Amino acid sequence: MLQPKTRWNVVETDLEASKRLQSELGVSSIAATLLVNRGITSVKEAERFLYKKDLSFHDPFLMDGMEEAVHRIHRAIENNEKILIYGDYDADGVSSTSVMVYTLKELNATFDYYIPNRFTEGYGPNEQAFRWAKEEGFSLIITVDTGISGVHEAEVAKELEIDLIITDHHEPPPVLPDAYATINPKKPGCTYPFKGLAGVGVAFKLSHALLGKAPYHLLEIAAMGTIADLVPLIDENRLIADEGIKSLGRSTKKGVKALLAQCGIEDQEINADHIGFAIGPRLNAAGRLDSAVPAVQLLTTEDADEAKYIAEEIDTMNKERKQLVNEMTKEAIEEVENFYPPGDNNRVLVIAKEGWNPGVIGIVASRLVERFYRPTIVLSIDNEKGTAKGSARSIEGFDMFENLSICRDILPHFGGHPMAAGMTLNVDDLDDLRERLNGLAKEKLTDNDLIPLTRVDLECKVEDVTLESIEELNMLAPFGVSNPKPVVLLKDVNMTQLKRIGSEANHLKIALGNQSWALDGVGFHFGYVFEEVTPQSKVSVIGELSINEWNGHRKPQIFVQDIAVDEWQLFDYRGIRDLKKRLEMIPKDKLSIVAFRENTIKKFDLQDWETNLIEINDDNRNTKTDLSNQYVLFLDLPYHEDQIKTFLGTGVPERAYVVFHHEEDHFFTTIPSRDHFKWYYAFLLKRKRFDLKQSEQLAKHKGWSKETIHFMSKVFLELEFVTIENGQVSVNPNVAKRDLTKSETYRRKQDQARLENDLCYSSYHTLKEWFDQIINCSTSIEEALK
Repeated sequence: MLQPKTRWNVVETDLEASKRLQSELGVSSIAATLLVNRGITSVKEAERFLYKKDLSFHDPFLMDGMEEAVHRIHRAIENNEKILIYGDYDADGVSSTSVMVYTLKELNATFDYYIPNRFTEGYGPNEQAFRWAKEEGFSLIITVDTGISGVHEAEVAKELEIDLIITDHHEPPPVLPDAYATINPKKPGCTYPFKGLAGVGVAFKLSHALLGKAPYHLLEIAAMGTIADLVPLIDENRLIADEGIKSLGRSTKKGVKALLAQCGIEDQEINADHIGFAIGPRLNAAGRLDSAVPAVQLLTTEDADEAKYIAEEIDTMNKERKQLVNEMTKEAIEEVENFYPPGDNNRVLVIAKEGWNPGVIGIVASRLVERFYRPTIVLSIDNEKGTAKGSARSIEGFDMFENLSICRDILPHFGGHPMAAGMTLNVDDLDDLRERLNGLAKEKLTDNDLIPLTRVDLECKVEDVTLESIEELNMLAPFGVSNPKPVVLLKDVNMTQLKRIGSEANHLKIALGNQSWALDGVGFHFGYVFEEVTPQSKVSVIGELSINEWNGHRKPQIFVQDIAVDEWQLFDYRGIRDLKKRLEMIPKDKLSIVAFRENTIKKFDLQDWETNLIEINDDNRNTKTDLSNQYVLFLDLPYHEDQIKTFLGTGVPERAYVVFHHEEDHFFTTIPSRDHFKWYYAFLLKRKRFDLKQSEQLAKHKGWSKETIHFMSKVFLELEFVTIENGQVSVNPNVAKRDLTKSETYRRKQDQARLENDLCYSSYHTLKEWFDQIINCSTSIEEALK
């Protein structure tokens, strides 16, 4: 066996619905199954999703508070009032601010924007900023991607006689701010048909309402924030992302073009991954290390030289951010392992340290979730203020926002989603928060929940994977949250190739199927599997399908995400030269080394494996060692096959490694025939006495070996046909006939020859069948006794 790294949760398929879509749409079984498994069961829905038919933006005025907000903003523009856009410092906040900058500029408004500093002001609206706005003459503040938790700040705005319009998408608290207008699709009572917009999506809808038409010219910016903020890429977000990605490739905005160039993707076909892994991190970098204002300047500038300069500056910040994340992640891992090792008392990891950069703690929390698979909160302590500021990331089964909400009394500032949140609290409350969250986790998370989970969208056959079916899957793009890249399962398939690749041989190349229909696969950082899987095994693989284009040729391939072998495996180490080197590659805690002869252990110098050794002889043949989930290595050849049968009767191991070392070659040493015995016995009768020192001469005369004569002599002795004293063989008169098989030596010689043939000189396939018969027989007996 080979255990997978994660739990595979394979989505159950409505086969009838899948076949119906396949027939009516004329698509592959893979595409039809994926659509059904993602809740798209009607032809109309499928056409809308695949071909983006009849997709359009919802009426922005369906959003509660939109009409009041639009009227107030238009009035401010007419009266030449100063408007302040109040944004946030992440990619969503930066893009939200930029959308409003373009919109208000188009409306000839008098405005400016304000991005709070993460380090000096923290997240969300703050009183000091609002008082500054009053001094500067602003009479209207529009928040974007923030504000839904700003109850106190809304009161301050009223006191200052500033009208406050909140646009946000985060989860609303129990008490909403008393603002002039609040636009949030998640707000209680809001009937807007789609609740999953990012902050920039809400800003886009406000722009739509203000301009009287959908601002398609701002879609590339809206797509950046939507994809970077990890909101569900369905419904309206799907349209924003899809159209926005198309717009990115042909954008005329100076800052966007400079950013694409800095990412090295200006000449590529842009996809969601480019935003998620190249554009988004750079837009986030400015706000993580210092002020996010340069990111807004980049997206809104009309000067190409300025755009190039800012793009380079932000790229440098991103490199610094990467280095900082790596250093902090190392420290955080040490903190967990030294003080809060994952276990029953640490189902939620809450770690804090003075000096950690608050701008990257969210990334570090994500890294810890990847490593330990526990809900995680990482906080930066400010001892002067006596506060800790943190970011949380969660796992399936633990709603972080819901569970933090239970702890509101010690969280004066927090907000977020089920899988991520941000917060500030007093340092003195850290232990209390850790204790409470772990108590909640004990109630809600089972041991199984703490094993990493991979959602598998569908199971298919190798022959189902074609260029056409992969192209149909790609029609479901852009991929992201709620519409992830499809993960497929190929179950119990043969391998035609398995080899290590890469300069350090740490990657894997695999070919699945058969000679007539094979699928290539690449597993990055799966090089270790080469030693964990026998080429003859059937493997189950999950991964993402893609098209490999090289030198004008196109062929399907799979990027391996995980691999497993469901049946026990046999590893053939017969004739191995450096056994100890191979042993070091096998997990010691799972290994049992079986030896039938004491001298074999000495020969291989296995004293370091003393705790793993199991010596079996006729005195302890009925060992009760439980082999379940174990790796068993058979060091040498048993004296008889029952020794192995009895041993394997205690459970089926995950793997068996066979060395079957033996000093003598009974199979290749002639077993004397009955004619040999007949002639030798007649010879002894005639001679009466025979000195075994003369065996060599007799052997040469007959063309035998000296060992053959000694062997026959020992057999006759056991059958009491002769006596042997001081090397002199004498015939016993008047002895009853007895069959040669009554001799233990004769039987053992036959057994050893047969065992050598079956175990040492057989093909891999034959040896595997031999073990399978024993294991199947043992399993059947065990089941019958239950």
